[in-house]
Amino acid sequence: MKVRFAPSPTGRLHIGGLRTALYNYLFAQKNNGKFVLRIEDTDRERHIQDADKKIIETLKTFGIKFDQGPFYQSQRLKIYKKYIEQLIKNDRAYYCFCTKERLDEMRKKQIAEKRIPKYDRHCLNLSKEEIKQKIKNKEPRVVRLKLPDNQDIIFQDEVYGQVKINTNDMDDQVLLKSDGYPTYHLAVVIDDHEMNITHIIRGEEWLPSTPKHILLYQMFNWKIPKFIHLPLLLNPDKTKLSKRQGDVAAEDFLKKGYLPEAILNYIAFLGWNPKTTKEIYSLEELIKDFDVAKINKAGAIFNIEKLNWFNAKYVRNIVKEKGKRYQELLEKVKKYFPKNLDKNKLENIFIVLSSRLNYLSELGESSKFIFELPDYNPEMLIFKKSNAKTTLRGLEIIYNELEKIKEWALKNLDNNLKNIVNNNELEAGDIFWPVRVAISGLEKSPSPAEILWILGKEESLNRIKKAIDRLK
Repeated sequence: MKVRFAPSPTGRLHIGGLRTALYNYLFAQKNNGKFVLRIEDTDRERHIQDADKKIIETLKTFGIKFDQGPFYQSQRLKIYKKYIEQLIKNDRAYYCFCTKERLDEMRKKQIAEKRIPKYDRHCLNLSKEEIKQKIKNKEPRVVRLKLPDNQDIIFQDEVYGQVKINTNDMDDQVLLKSDGYPTYHLAVVIDDHEMNITHIIRGEEWLPSTPKHILLYQMFNWKIPKFIHLPLLLNPDKTKLSKRQGDVAAEDFLKKGYLPEAILNYIAFLGWNPKTTKEIYSLEELIKDFDVAKINKAGAIFNIEKLNWFNAKYVRNIVKEKGKRYQELLEKVKKYFPKNLDKNKLENIFIVLSSRLNYLSELGESSKFIFELPDYNPEMLIFKKSNAKTTLRGLEIIYNELEKIKEWALKNLDNNLKNIVNNNELEAGDIFWPVRVAISGLEKSPSPAEILWILGKEESLNRIKKAIDRLK
């Protein structure tokens, strides 16, 4: 078995493209097959310099390895030309010299008459002499596929079942453009044949083009591979996933601090259902359980909240295990904190804040209060069921008790705050709420004990003293 991922270097790797690459990789690994990377760079107008390198780099970041390639279509033009000549010779394709203006006018007329817009075969009626003269005159030309009349094209898709379309509802597709580059429809068929691709796993948007590809396989008398079309990725409003509604490039999610393994785990479920309650899968486990038969037909909603859930789960597990990946994350998160931050303090901050993160770049914003106490209204210090007098008394007791602590450890701090409540006939809200606000300046933050632990004894007492003075 042999599969391929064939992106166009017209931009960064789309999250949908990443899913396609992942499914191809999983399929190849599961079936002891080969995975080929092919760069389809024949659209020279939309080609972006070095986009191919970024795509390859992104795939490597996600651990998606290819066995062969990358192959570039732009380096295979002689191969396509050879097959185009064969199609023309066998009356399966023909030259078209129509100008853009004529084609635009033709389509406008067809739409006005409520007909399917397609080429009217004007150039199919040119004599050999006329064609020869036009080529001699160097008139711009393309090569079109000559569709057979009124023929049903029937094929079996592994996800969508039997698909049937009549050639009368299809267009004489351009196969070779005027710049000498092939269109997708020609190059993809030739490359998949020459590279011995057995299974084509690609997005649902290519399903309507598949009959044209099958016709080309038949015209060349080649074996037709199996087709597996993947459901579209959708926005929550059921429209096609696009950057107008948020990030869509895999690179954007990496930059925000989503972990590659969490992203892969999440997108694996966008269109595939293992039929189990298990949600957390390593790449190895995905390979083991992946099955084309469990790919859904319906479009898959890209839910950022669910991705956040996966990412948070992975971060917390990594922090809990304290292994190699944990050390890598510590290095990675340094950029979100002030330079020259003590390594122990950085680690303490990360341990505390990681349990509240969706993605790593949130650390920059969520840790600001640690390095600079925000300005806050003193009334914030008073718990809703308390009053200024009781709050002031509670803060003064807290200050005195914390000053006595010799071992500034998390467990000691938490126990100390609980003892203050129990020993002074105070409510929990009279202690935990004002101390939280005093040391963070926020209504929502990690627990008071965790913040005290991160800040250290001196800074914690300074902030509590400021709060006491503000209340007075």
